Amino acid sequence: MQASTATDRQLRAAARGQAGRLAGAAYWFAMALGATGLLMAINQTFSLRFLGFDPLGNAFLYYLIGIFLAASFLVYPLSNRHKDHVPWYDWALAAAAIASTVYLALHALTIIEQGWDFRAPIAATLTSALLLLLVLEGVRRCGGVPLLIVALVFGSYPLYAGKMPGFLWGTAYDLGGTIRAHVMGVESIIGIPMQVVAQLVIGFVVFGAALAVTGGGEFFMRFAVALMGRTRGGPAKVAVISSAIMGSVSGSVISNVLTTGAFTIPTMKKAGYPPHYAAAIEACASTGGTLMPPVMGAVAFIMASFLAVPYADIMVAAFLPALLFYVVLLFQVDNYAARSGLMGMEEHEIPRVMETLRDGWPYLFSLAMLTYMLLFMRIEAYAPYYATLVLVVISMFKRAHRLNLSRLLGLLHELTSSVSNLVAILAGIGLVVGGLSYTGVAGAFSRELLLYAGGSVPLMLAAGAVTSFVLGMGMTVSACYIFLSILLAPALVAAGLDPIASHLFILYWGMMSYITPPVALAAITAAGLAGSDPWKTGLYAMRLGSVLFLLPFFFVLNPALILHGKLPTILMAAITAVFAMWLLASAVESYLYRVGTITWPVRLVLFAAAMVLMYPGLYTDLTGAGLTLLVYLLNRLKPAWCASSPPAVRVPR
Repeated sequence: MQASTATDRQLRAAARGQAGRLAGAAYWFAMALGATGLLMAINQTFSLRFLGFDPLGNAFLYYLIGIFLAASFLVYPLSNRHKDHVPWYDWALAAAAIASTVYLALHALTIIEQGWDFRAPIAATLTSALLLLLVLEGVRRCGGVPLLIVALVFGSYPLYAGKMPGFLWGTAYDLGGTIRAHVMGVESIIGIPMQVVAQLVIGFVVFGAALAVTGGGEFFMRFAVALMGRTRGGPAKVAVISSAIMGSVSGSVISNVLTTGAFTIPTMKKAGYPPHYAAAIEACASTGGTLMPPVMGAVAFIMASFLAVPYADIMVAAFLPALLFYVVLLFQVDNYAARSGLMGMEEHEIPRVMETLRDGWPYLFSLAMLTYMLLFMRIEAYAPYYATLVLVVISMFKRAHRLNLSRLLGLLHELTSSVSNLVAILAGIGLVVGGLSYTGVAGAFSRELLLYAGGSVPLMLAAGAVTSFVLGMGMTVSACYIFLSILLAPALVAAGLDPIASHLFILYWGMMSYITPPVALAAITAAGLAGSDPWKTGLYAMRLGSVLFLLPFFFVLNPALILHGKLPTILMAAITAVFAMWLLASAVESYLYRVGTITWPVRLVLFAAAMVLMYPGLYTDLTGAGLTLLVYLLNRLKPAWCASSPPAVRVPR
């Protein structure tokens, strides 16, 4: 498989100390930083007190920020001119990051006892200023200039909050006070986002990396091929299934596109899918992986912390909406294949299901074990480490996937690059959180939004959708979610909406930018693999992922879709939602089972039927079912009114 071959090449490169722009001393130092950060996280999580090392909570956060911020200066270049080497000043920035955070960590107890976030010695203030500048550079490198601008505007808000009009007025700070509050206070750089990374996310990154380097990615791809390869349009369904599984573990959209897409996109093109359509399918499927439990990415853990609920509650609530997204994707690719006469994969390319399961059961077992520990044992902090340990032990009995030196280095490289990226971005987003929290503007903004909306839930949802979508274009999903969870989510909850549904609403709309032009990062990445036009790919990805625009409104208005409520209500909502997804896919792809390619009026009727089915209520369900039956009845009586052509006949490749 191409994906497996690419992974093997990456592992061999890692073993030689050649991964990305890292080589030689820079590579080994970055790996040492990653290993140190991992050991420190394990020591803190399990309270091992290794060699008597047992730092305070804020000291531990400073150490982790220093380690992974330093790594970010080695892994991510200042500009494209330096993508092939690490210049001397990146070494200097890495050293400054370590030195400044070690100083703060060594004075962690004093910071708390003497309130250094309000008044501190000049050395502490200058050190804090240095770390603040380093954080801003880390944000620029890992999050881009738009995110840097957001961090600067809101991070500096305490300086001019006292001069702002109306509800934008807030408590003012001088320059020194702003610097100290951001660096030594508990609501900014070392606030909830960074605490979540330190306590939870590192473990899940380790599990995802271990799954990949021991052959899990190859197994999940083979498993998807075994399940769906023989069906019409099989390669596209393989892309949907494999990206859902891998994305649910990795939580990364772009890496999902690059790994699974390396195999699925060429296979889809070979089966007859146009390049832009193949790339759009992979982009949508990879984007949805970040919404699919059990892992979902860092943002889900941040959401659990903001809501003060167990992560298992987020998993349960997110499951059905994510499943509905993949159901409609499968319906769409099947309809396209039926309309276009596309066949499945060649028989010799399809492994047997049972043989695949016999070879890959350790991956399913470790994933099931992780899910069980999250849902039933509720040990979020320990679960990924236990699951990783089980996976590694089992893999030692399989020669092909044994965790040897090259795979261990590959794991460390993945850990270092992923966590350093998260730490750099979330430290910068901490400035936004701190700026809004310290001035008190966040609460005032929510109250003002409620006032202007006049209690109108649809108006607030529309405003939230547009704001999330626009901010998602310039921010990472985590950054967009954190920003809006402070400003917008409290207003939605105060209006009487379900808290988890309100936060998921923001997350879904923040994800849109991955598949929607002009940004469409997932679509552009997939277009590069497919050799298709990025803009055309983005438009098709937006069409294929159109359910993402609608689902958030439905589960906010109908909490049964996030599995909140009585069992009969949830079952009815799930059944009617799946039926609605089928109708929506038929309308989008202009193909209806037993009818064929359908006319525009019928597509509009099916779209209307899908919409009323998604809205809760007996009368809406009966209306949707009635419209669907009407279409089939008209097709029997007046076929020319419904079908523009009969179902396509499969053609040989």
